[in-house]
Amino acid sequence: MNEGKRYLLGMTLAELKGAVQEAGMPAFTAKQIADWVYKKRVHSIEEMTNISLKNRERLQQLFEVGQQPPADAARSCDGTVKYLYAVENNHFVEAVYIPDGERATLCVSCQVGCKMNCLFCMTGKQKYTAGLTANEILNQIFALPEHDKLTNIVFMGMGEPCDNLDNILKTIEVLTADYALGWSPHRLTVSSVGVRKGLKRLLDAGEYHIAISLHHPIPEKRSEIMPAERGYSITEIVELLKQYDFSHQRRLTFEYIVFKGINDSPFHARKLLQLLAGLDCRINLIRYHAIPGVPLEGVDNEHMTNLRDYLTKNGLFTTIRASRGEDIFAACGMLSTLKNEKEKSQQNK
Repeated sequence: MNEGKRYLLGMTLAELKGAVQEAGMPAFTAKQIADWVYKKRVHSIEEMTNISLKNRERLQQLFEVGQQPPADAARSCDGTVKYLYAVENNHFVEAVYIPDGERATLCVSCQVGCKMNCLFCMTGKQKYTAGLTANEILNQIFALPEHDKLTNIVFMGMGEPCDNLDNILKTIEVLTADYALGWSPHRLTVSSVGVRKGLKRLLDAGEYHIAISLHHPIPEKRSEIMPAERGYSITEIVELLKQYDFSHQRRLTFEYIVFKGINDSPFHARKLLQLLAGLDCRINLIRYHAIPGVPLEGVDNEHMTNLRDYLTKNGLFTTIRASRGEDIFAACGMLSTLKNEKEKSQQNK
């Protein structure tokens, strides 16, 4: 980015109207810019040919489009691709492209590092550095080489969406508004560990799907692997969720990484059924991807299947998430940690 210039990618229509007013241009130009940036996906102001040359020159003095290509990529044998994107202050975040038949999902990040510090997550080990701007979140989508194949976006990458909610909601506006991509909100899923100040606002803001990182049904034990439990308990989260309707197109999912000897027994399954009784929801069981220095283990496929079948038999629809991209460190934070450490090492030489 050139010194003093701001990015158009990431601005809402209201913000674009303010931008053209600042540049001394007609108000209708904002809609033209939105069309070029979000629908035609241009990379430069010079390409906005229905805007006069004089007005393009004015825009260029203050703004640029702000689409930046990935800095690196790792490709899995199963078709999954993890992209690294450079953000402010020489940091890197990840976006994971997951093709699956006619469906193609992108998992995007919203922070550099994370404050939640979940025991099992590599991103938390990076510590929190910054929340991504709407430009930096949207750039993961717009600069994706496979962007024209995307069918779904999940906000489940690095960082806690409810801890950067203003920029998440601005991103969602761009993705769903008629002036931009015009996607159905049901193509989007937002994940959260449950952050008091943001979760209700997130639930009220739109009809996109919600995913709650659960991982243990007993609050005291959940707090041992998820410190956020101490600030907003899973029991409080469940009571809040009961105030919302998930019986139609909007879907509520609880993500549950299965750890050997921690949360995988019939006792834990019964506690899950008790905790989620009365909620129209599903459980998504996830195999654990080991990370360095963490004494947690996953379970075998038979154990995963038995847990899924028990929960489903007892009325809680349960699926097992297919493991993707294990050969490229597709678990959140793994590849960016390696990249950030490499950059620091080179700077210190």
